[in-house]
Amino acid sequence: MSALGTRVTTTTQDKLIPKVVDTILNSNVFATRVLSKAKKYSGERMKFPVKYQKGTAGTSFAGFDTFSTSASTTRVNLEFVPKFYEHPISLPLDELSANATEERVLDLAKLEMASNAQDMADEIGTLFYGDGTGNGSKDFLGLEAIVDDGTNAATFGSLTRATYTTLNSTVTASGGTISLAKMSTLYNAAASGSQTPTLGLTTEAVFNFYESLLQPQEQISKTVPMMKGRGSNGINSNDGLIGGTGFVGLRFKGFPILADEKCTSQVLYFVNEDYIDWYALPMAMTEAAKYRSQDIEGNDYSNVQGLGFSWSGWIKPTNAAAVVSHMYLGGELISQNPKRHAKLTGITAAA
Repeated sequence: MSALGTRVTTTTQDKLIPKVVDTILNSNVFATRVLSKAKKYSGERMKFPVKYQKGTAGTSFAGFDTFSTSASTTRVNLEFVPKFYEHPISLPLDELSANATEERVLDLAKLEMASNAQDMADEIGTLFYGDGTGNGSKDFLGLEAIVDDGTNAATFGSLTRATYTTLNSTVTASGGTISLAKMSTLYNAAASGSQTPTLGLTTEAVFNFYESLLQPQEQISKTVPMMKGRGSNGINSNDGLIGGTGFVGLRFKGFPILADEKCTSQVLYFVNEDYIDWYALPMAMTEAAKYRSQDIEGNDYSNVQGLGFSWSGWIKPTNAAAVVSHMYLGGELISQNPKRHAKLTGITAAA
């Protein structure tokens, strides 16, 4: 870029555009959907009674046939404890002082809070595809633990999957290729009556493989809300969508397939969002983080609010002219019924 002469630079003021364009954060589809519709975490741990086997069978009878009086044990509790994540925000007071003049275009403190909260959400989006074993198993549970058959997570919700086999998801090796037949088989394994997958999640590469399987008249992109939920048609509803238009997806058996750059490589997930939720536990002695930011554009985060984050407030260190603070997210990603989810692995091409 050529420099202008002093005739211009000494007579013309610079212009700082009052927006920050994000050129680093990528799509975070799954995390955005579940965090945007968080449920409240309650108690020291969350317990979900699940039925893992049938009770004593009934029988036909005649006359004075003797009936069975044995009691049946059919239920057990899934148990989950809360986990926590932290992201720091630090600013020197001299920069805050310079930013406090009337020439300020953007509020430095508010902008840094919003930017760091978005960075934190981006990091959590990565965790939500993990197996929860990172950092000494302090990480939140992710889809690699939830949608599993015991390979990545032998224990789920304090129960052993080898013993309680109904906690296993369907995990199918694709053999390298994806096809409509394989997707239908995967769907059937996770579905039962009205209990069907509501969302497909995959990488951009696999999304393109799926698109190539469709006839031209079927390659119709649909806008899918950022927030999860079912409408009266049993599929996804626009209820609760705040700002923006949502994500662009393709349909399969009536539900959307979405590309998420956070998704595990070569994997296609089918999840039933009725059985997977983020349960949020606000950090004590903090305040709710005001997550919405109109000063940052170029990513999905600026259109969503109410993600359940909390903020410590500004803390003044005793040995520096600065302020520090911490953004927190507490809770756990929980599925009460992993059987209703499935995944196809090792996808490298379309059939």
